[in-house]
Amino acid sequence: MYGLFEDEDDIFMGSPKSKLMDVLFNANNDVVRYELEKFIDRAAAMEMMMREKCSDIFNDDGDKIEKDIKSYILLNRDEVDNFSKNLYIEMMGAILSQSE
Repeated sequence: MYGLFEDEDDIFMGSPKSKLMDVLFNANNDVVRYELEKFIDRAAAMEMMMREKCSDIFNDDGDKIEKDIKSYILLNRDEVDNFSKNLYIEMMGAILSQSE
């Protein structure tokens, strides 16, 4: 879907990841902090939901979750990369829309 953003040297001069980094370092600090806090809250909620729904599997201190996440990334590298690009673009859009 975002094949246009695949090439580091495309017309936008960088990948979604590199452009997000540019935005993070140049946008309004309060807006960046707000969006990062939202992102961390969302990640925390997802992990807590995973622990609740799978408490029989994830009853340790998080090592099992961490191993499963790393394994999932390795087995689904292309899909994870594509989804990550979408998240970079989504966060960049959220920051830029509040920085106008």
